[in-house]
Amino acid sequence: MSDLDSQGMGFTYTNPVYARSFPDPFVLKYQGEYWGYCTGIQPDGRCFGVLRSPDLVNWESMAGAMEPIPGNHPHYWAPEVFYDNGLFYMYYSVGDEVTMHIRVAVSSHPAGPFVDSGKELTHEQFAIDAHVFEDDDGSRYLFYATDFLDYQYIGTGTVMDRLQDPYTLAGNPQPVTRAKYDWHVYDPHRKEKGGVRWHTIEGPFVLKHKQRYYEMFSGGNWQNISYGVSYATTADLQSPDEWEQVADGKKTMPILRTIPNKVIGPGHNSVVRGPDNLQLYCVYHRWASDGSAREMAIDPQDWVGNRMLIVGPSTEPQPGPNLPAVAGFSASDWQFEGGHWSVQANIANQRLPGVSTAEAFCPVRFPYFVAEVSLFSPDNVGQFGLGLCGASTDTFKFMLLPGINQAEVGWREKFEWQTERLPLPSTFNPNVSHLLRLEVDGKRVLLELDHAVSRWEGSLDTSADRLCLFTSGGTASFAGFAMTYGWEDLFIEDTEVTTLGWSPMNDGGTTNWEVRGGELQVTAEQSTESLVKGQPAEVYDFVVNVRLLKLSDSKGGYGFYPCWRPEETGPRLHLERSENNSWLLKSGNGEIFTLPDSFDPYTYQQFRFRKQAATLHIQWETQPLGKLKLTPGATHIGLVASQSSAAFEMVRLTVLA
Repeated sequence: MSDLDSQGMGFTYTNPVYARSFPDPFVLKYQGEYWGYCTGIQPDGRCFGVLRSPDLVNWESMAGAMEPIPGNHPHYWAPEVFYDNGLFYMYYSVGDEVTMHIRVAVSSHPAGPFVDSGKELTHEQFAIDAHVFEDDDGSRYLFYATDFLDYQYIGTGTVMDRLQDPYTLAGNPQPVTRAKYDWHVYDPHRKEKGGVRWHTIEGPFVLKHKQRYYEMFSGGNWQNISYGVSYATTADLQSPDEWEQVADGKKTMPILRTIPNKVIGPGHNSVVRGPDNLQLYCVYHRWASDGSAREMAIDPQDWVGNRMLIVGPSTEPQPGPNLPAVAGFSASDWQFEGGHWSVQANIANQRLPGVSTAEAFCPVRFPYFVAEVSLFSPDNVGQFGLGLCGASTDTFKFMLLPGINQAEVGWREKFEWQTERLPLPSTFNPNVSHLLRLEVDGKRVLLELDHAVSRWEGSLDTSADRLCLFTSGGTASFAGFAMTYGWEDLFIEDTEVTTLGWSPMNDGGTTNWEVRGGELQVTAEQSTESLVKGQPAEVYDFVVNVRLLKLSDSKGGYGFYPCWRPEETGPRLHLERSENNSWLLKSGNGEIFTLPDSFDPYTYQQFRFRKQAATLHIQWETQPLGKLKLTPGATHIGLVASQSSAAFEMVRLTVLA
C-alpha cells in the first residue's frame, strides 16, 4: 500500500504505467475506453503496438494494428488514430529512416485490423510524426515533422497543411516551429547529414484553449539533459508566421524534461481527457533506467493563464485519474422504462422498433456535471437522444432525427418550451457511434456532438434531477456513458458573477466582483471580499489559477476557502508576504505553507487542493505544500481577497467518485 493509499486517497499510479516498450505513444478515447498505439514492428510480426485500458493506468496488450505494406520497409513510426463517422484513420510514417513518408490506414474498430489505404500524403523526402487537429469549425489540419536543409538552423521542424479529406493534403505545408535554440541541437556534427550541426523539433500535438492554439513538440536529443517537451502558440491558425516558442532552454525550460537519475528522455507526447472528462492527461514515453526500452507514462496537464503546465514528470505514487460518479449502465444507477432494453458491457441497447417512447433514467445528484455518451441507431427511423428532467417536467432535450438528417434541441425558457433545429453534415451516418458531450453548470448548458459537428449553448429555467436517454419510434444504442459531478469556469465571456453560479459568502455582496477580459476580478483594496459556489460535497478536487493585481497592505492578498460551510468558516488559506519578503500561504489557525523564492504573485499561479475524508492536501503546481486536518462533512469552495485586487482565471471543481 502506498503512502497515498494509507491517507485514504484510494486509487493511485506510479510511472511508468506500462513498463514495457511502447515508444511514441498516442492514446485515443473511444466509447469511454482508452486505446494506445506505438511505433514499431511487434512480436506478432504486425506493425504498431496496441493497448487497451479502462482508466489510463491498467493496460492490456492487443495484437499488432496492421500487416506490413509491400516493400520490406524497416521502419514504421509514430501512429496516430483519428475517429470520424464510423471509421478509424491511422496516420503513420514508413520508410528506411533516410526516406520517410506519411500514409493512412483505415479500420472499423480501434483494435484494427487497419488496412493501408494506398494513399501517400506527403511528398518531402523525410516526413514523420503525423498529427490531425480539428478546429471548432470542423476544418482539419495535418501537423507533421520534416527537414529544413536551407534554413539557418539546419534540421527537423514542424509544418501544418490542410486536410481536404482523410486521404488528401492541400499541398501547401506552412512552417509552425523550427529550431532556434541550443536545446534543439540533436548532434553538433551529425555524420549522416554531412557533419552539420543538426537540430530536431518533432512529435507535434495541437490543442486549443480559450481561443488560442498550442503546439506541443519534443526537441533535441534524448541523451542530453536539455531534451524535453515544450510548446509554441498562436492566436491565428491561418497566420503565415511561425508560432511563438516558449522555452529558450536558459531562462525558460521545457515543461517536461529529464530529471537526472530519475527520468530519462521524456518525450513524444499525446494528450487525452481522463476518465472524469474534465482533467487532461499528457501521455509520453521515457527511457527505462537501463536504456532498454521507452516506457509509457502519464501525468495531469493544465493551463495557467496562457502557460501550459504538466504536473510531472512524476516518479512517486500519484492520485489515480479521477473516475466518473456514474460509469456504464448498472442497475443501481439506471431505471429502464418502455421498449426492450438490454445491457452488454458498457452498452445499453433498446431493440424494439416502433415503440412510441423508451427511456433510461439516471438520477442527477448535483446541479453541475459533465456527461459523455456515444449513441447510434441501426435504422434511419424515429429519433433518439438525451434529455434532462426536473421535478415534474422536461427541462432540456437533444435528439437526432436521422430520417431528415437533422438534430433538434428543446429547452424550457421562461416556462415556455423552445426548439431549434441543427443541420447535420450530408455525410453524417446515424448507424455508427457519435460522441455527445453535455456540460451542465446550474442552469447553464453546453452541448457538443462530435466536437465540431453540432454545438448548442443556453440557459434553463430550472435545474434537473434526472438525466434521460431515449428513443422514439426506432431502435438505438448508447455506449460508454460517464457522468462526473463538477464544473470548470474559464470566464471567457463577460457576464454577471451570479450568472455563473457564484454568490456572496454570508451577507456580503458581489458588486466588487466582475467577469471581464477572461478573468473573474475582485477589488478589495480597503476590505475583504469573498464568493462561494456549488453544492457541498464530501470529497473533491479544487483547482484555481490566480494572480495579484494590486496590494494595498503588507498583510493583504488573495486566498481560498477550500472547505467552507455556513455554520463553520473552515480553513481559510491566504497569500501573504513574510517578514523576509518571500511569499507563503497561511491558514486562519496559523499554519504556514512556504512558497519557493521564485514565486511571483503578479503572474498566474495554480493551486490544487484535494479534500478527502478529514484531510485537505495542498499543492502549488507540481509541488506538494502540505496538508490540514478537517472536520469531516460536506463543504463548499470559496474565493477571497483582502486589502488587494486579484484576478482568478480558472476555477475547477471535481467531485470524487
